[in-house]
Amino acid sequence: MSETQSTIWRMLDQRRPGEALPTGLDLMWHRGAGRMRRLAVRHGSFGDRATAIIALEADYRHAAAAKLREEIESLRERFRRSRETLADVDRAAAILREVADRTLGIRPYPVQLAGALALEAGCVVEMATGEGKTVTGTIPAAIAGWRGRGCHVITANDYLAVRDAEEMGPVYRFCGLTVVGIDPDMPPDARRDAYQSDITYTTNKEAAADFLRDRLALGRLTGASEALLAKIAEGSGSGTDRLVQRGLACAIVDEADSVLIDEAVTPLIISGPAPNPQQVEAFQQSAALAAELIPTKHYRVNVRYHEVELTTAGKIELAKQAEPLGGMWAGARRREELVVQALTARELYLPGKQYVIQDEKVVIVDEFTGRLMPDREWRDGLHQAVTAREGLEIEPPKDTYARISFQRFFRMYRKLAGMTGTAAEARQEFWEVYRLPIVVVPTHRPCIRQELPDRVFGLAEARWNAVVEEIREIHATTRPVLVGTRSVQASEHLSELLTAAGLEHQVLNAVYHEQEATIVSQAGQPSRITVATNMAGRGTDIKLARGISELGGLHVIATERHESRRVDRQLFGRCARQGDPGSSRAFVALEDELLERHTSFLDKLVMRRYGSGAGEIAPRASRLFDRAQRRAQRMALRQRKGVLKTDTWFNEYLGFAGREV
Repeated sequence: MSETQSTIWRMLDQRRPGEALPTGLDLMWHRGAGRMRRLAVRHGSFGDRATAIIALEADYRHAAAAKLREEIESLRERFRRSRETLADVDRAAAILREVADRTLGIRPYPVQLAGALALEAGCVVEMATGEGKTVTGTIPAAIAGWRGRGCHVITANDYLAVRDAEEMGPVYRFCGLTVVGIDPDMPPDARRDAYQSDITYTTNKEAAADFLRDRLALGRLTGASEALLAKIAEGSGSGTDRLVQRGLACAIVDEADSVLIDEAVTPLIISGPAPNPQQVEAFQQSAALAAELIPTKHYRVNVRYHEVELTTAGKIELAKQAEPLGGMWAGARRREELVVQALTARELYLPGKQYVIQDEKVVIVDEFTGRLMPDREWRDGLHQAVTAREGLEIEPPKDTYARISFQRFFRMYRKLAGMTGTAAEARQEFWEVYRLPIVVVPTHRPCIRQELPDRVFGLAEARWNAVVEEIREIHATTRPVLVGTRSVQASEHLSELLTAAGLEHQVLNAVYHEQEATIVSQAGQPSRITVATNMAGRGTDIKLARGISELGGLHVIATERHESRRVDRQLFGRCARQGDPGSSRAFVALEDELLERHTSFLDKLVMRRYGSGAGEIAPRASRLFDRAQRRAQRMALRQRKGVLKTDTWFNEYLGFAGREV
């Protein structure tokens, strides 16, 4: 890629923090610019540059450490003054490759260098699982650190943030850089020091929460000049001394599809207590009233749109049941809202799927990772409605002090890049929302994964029996098996079936991240059966034990199709890494939630044709799931755009903080 191409890219990528999504003619220009940018990326010479970087190996292979540090200091000065050229970036990559070899014993492959150059150019890089994304990210992170404005490396969870900072630390320290991983229990002073480091490893939740807390500390101050004047005039009373972050200069997002797309629907909220005994009593009463209503007769459930609607008969019955309560229950609109919410909690939020009970509290389970989120609550009283349904002690809804969507937050970074194993399906969304083009980096060795055809069943019970039988057959060969489920409930059900079949196994669902990484890393051992939620262990490699490759490698089973094809690909990508053998297969049933929520009327007629027998259905029925996935992905995209528009509206009309109404 030439300097002229680089200039064109910068013209096309005028990311303006917090700008609204384009519409009309602006959207047409935006998409055209995206196609031009993707064309430039596609025909860019990242691979050729990687080859040229490897040719520089002779210049540094036998150089003394002092000589390398002298070269690093010279480059650092150029980057700090923003006077670097592409030749400087390539030279920096060559030096960092040598440093990684000396400090970690890892010499990045050409494809890793190509990925690093794409990250430095501000792209989302698709690299297959096991290709070494963590090491790849150190090169652009170190270059960003040399610029002197800090770099945030966003990881999948808190454990990985601390682990990666420690493991990659020797590379950064050799280069004269400081690095810290943020732990959730860090006090403000330690956080401030962490963000003052050249490279800070953290999660999207921690970075966004610290940003919101800083913004609350600033109060009405809206810009750097105002904050500086306030500090001069008021000193510590201005709130500037309570800030922990020093700005949003650069972010490199690991598992970018999960962080920037899948988790973008839920906004991050800073809230505080708001005691309200009357409100707590209302949630208890609404749960009792909802229990008196009859499905279909009094209310209808729209599974696809996750909604509950009262029928005319239901409204009449509710008015009759609520009449003795008086007070707020006398108003039709308010009582119907409360009872619909209670019905939603009852019908659409199920234990083991959306939440679990832990320490007598409702704890949300992340739909995409299967991990617990003890510090999160559903909004608008839904969390209290679920708690009331479970008969647990209800805490009143909290007051909202500040809120921001992850989409808006990451659009505020001056420079943004990301890497993931699955990005191509979301290339248009990455561009429209973040102005990030996609670069697909080939694998270091050819992928020889055997992707077996789906097995389709009419009934879920038949599917589970077939899954157990396949596990038994593979287990008999001593090959390891990794089974992905969509929910905690499903993983526990499969565990019961495996136990009944006499198959020893390990279950991984909603546990501590340290245990998660250990369990997943051992999933490649002989005869090992690991049952996990689809995304568990993301960020941890599964290495095959000696002799497993000759047997066929790891076998991965998906027990359902996810609403996003990317999540399916992530699960299947756990096998056949770095040229290892492996195989994958999906088992699906016509009773699965994906079809229940996202099937069209015509497809429902096709499903009736296939019937609901206990046996296996023709493989062509898997097309139903492909179409349902496409509809689910379109709906999810609309939801994410809606969240961003709402967030922009709040910012423009209600100010940065304040109570939501």
